[in-house]
Amino acid sequence: MTEIILVRHGQAMSHATDEAGYDRLSELGVRQAEWLGAHLRDTNPHFDRVITGTLNRQRGTAEAMGYGGFETDARLDELSYFALARAVEEQHGIPAPKDASEFARYLPQVITHWAAGGLNGLPESFDAFTARVGEVIGELTGAGGRVLVVTSGGVIGMVLRHALHLEIPGLAKVMLQVMNSSLHRVHHVHEMLMVGTFNATPHLDAPERAHARTFI
Repeated sequence: MTEIILVRHGQAMSHATDEAGYDRLSELGVRQAEWLGAHLRDTNPHFDRVITGTLNRQRGTAEAMGYGGFETDARLDELSYFALARAVEEQHGIPAPKDASEFARYLPQVITHWAAGGLNGLPESFDAFTARVGEVIGELTGAGGRVLVVTSGGVIGMVLRHALHLEIPGLAKVMLQVMNSSLHRVHHVHEMLMVGTFNATPHLDAPERAHARTFI
């Protein structure tokens, strides 16, 4: 059996306006990762492999968790959110959201246009993103063992889409719910990818850490 524990990176620089500015952990993001690492050490710290994407916020999360010497794989990098946002505004007149309530309506529109092939000039198509995530998860499930994967919300959403056969509206809803530093478990058993845990934050459940439960 293969067990894959997917972790979304800690909070990044959420007020950034481009990928380079966004791609580093905030002070709170580092703390979220440290708390998660302590939780894992207190419960079940062993992993046969630890893998992250190549992005700074993903690698920084693994380091703050206390897992040095990890592998990196670019197939675990996040979708190109800022490029998608520019394309959907320029080509469909949908402006970037100003607050969380607008974002909840905005993201499904972006993903729907992207999945339908309705956005041009992007660094990656929806089908290419789907394929790379499916490919790396397929390789991990075939290898067996217990694997820690530190990645991003879009990748986690796509893994769950593969496991649960979600349509595009369901994928968008899942992506909206993935919290910073959250845990997600999938198991490959009986020749199937099964979801065991979604969006758990045991390291943030104490009342004094309620402020640290963030989505962006």
